[in-house]
Amino acid sequence: MKALTWQGVDKLSVEQVPDPGLRNDHDAIVKVTRSVACGSDLHLLGGYIPFMRQGDVLGHEFLGEIIEIGPEVRRHRVGDRVVVSSFIACGHCWYCDRDEYSLCDNTNTNPAITETLWGHAPGGCFGYSHAMGGNAGSHAEYIRVPFADVGAFSVPEAVSDERAVFASDSAATGWMGADLGGVRPGDVVAVWGAGAVGQLAARASLLLGAERVIVIDRYDYRLQQVEKYVGAEAVNYERGDVATELRERSGGRGPDVCIEAVGMEAHSPGPQFAYDQLKQRLRLQSDRPIAVREAVHACRKGGSVFILGVFAGMVDKFPLGAMMNKGLTVRGAQMHGQRYIPMLLERMADGDLITEHLATHVMPLDDAPEGYQIFKDKKDNCVRPVFLPN
Repeated sequence: MKALTWQGVDKLSVEQVPDPGLRNDHDAIVKVTRSVACGSDLHLLGGYIPFMRQGDVLGHEFLGEIIEIGPEVRRHRVGDRVVVSSFIACGHCWYCDRDEYSLCDNTNTNPAITETLWGHAPGGCFGYSHAMGGNAGSHAEYIRVPFADVGAFSVPEAVSDERAVFASDSAATGWMGADLGGVRPGDVVAVWGAGAVGQLAARASLLLGAERVIVIDRYDYRLQQVEKYVGAEAVNYERGDVATELRERSGGRGPDVCIEAVGMEAHSPGPQFAYDQLKQRLRLQSDRPIAVREAVHACRKGGSVFILGVFAGMVDKFPLGAMMNKGLTVRGAQMHGQRYIPMLLERMADGDLITEHLATHVMPLDDAPEGYQIFKDKKDNCVRPVFLPN
């Protein structure tokens, strides 16, 4: 079959790779209909997550049709149209029982890497390096889905492929940020990043009752989507002082909840960007935490900061004093897709949650290397490229 493979730093190619097969009784094989590039993939392309091997298949956000199932699969049948959580969970370990599916104890087949890095291993993820289990990704004609009864969800007839595919990761990640960030009715919420995850975190915040939601970015075409499709306010950080804007829009206190949806390659117009970028390139720190710092400083006293953007290792100059003295709650997580996807599909069917506008570039899988280049360079007003393997 054809698949998009990682061949080295900033090198991608579509190659012939072996077809997947059933390995365990709870597996399913899915014929991929749509597969979405994610901003976190760019960290893999840039070599900032150094656990890729030449030939690894990328992709973790996808939708497709089940064409084969193992003998112990009970919830699905051949022919089902399913959206699949990007994180793989067994459904019965201590963490899965607590709905913390991305922390599953049984799905990361290379736990030693992340146990060394982080103290414990999270669950496995599709197409996201050998630190996350080395599972083949979704930018391919077919994919093996372990624990299909836990991680694959039938899509309601009323929901199109174009809309449903974003439930796999972006919508679930965004909703988790608003939910676990503690958004409550009447809150003022600030979201750093107007990509797909940031937009969907903003939409989730509004649906959870936030009075005002402000999204911060530097690309006008993304901020225009925020206003048109999400219904949130927009701030371009290259045209004003973010902290001042947020205070003025929150009664002088600062936002109740700040959601960081940027990650380890954050940008800033100030000198801190040059400082962080140099240290990252010299591998003196692994991540650029610019947006996290800003969120911690901007958040009101006693407020909540939730980190949705992907970070891999160590950062420099984290504002620990501000966090402690302001009494902030700071959380982060990889997304617990199995916890949110059924509800998200219902909201998509009801029209509360629309995502089609995020798919600005739809193309055949053969064009995926070009799609990633457009995505990385933010050319042609690209928000997300979507690949059609079949």
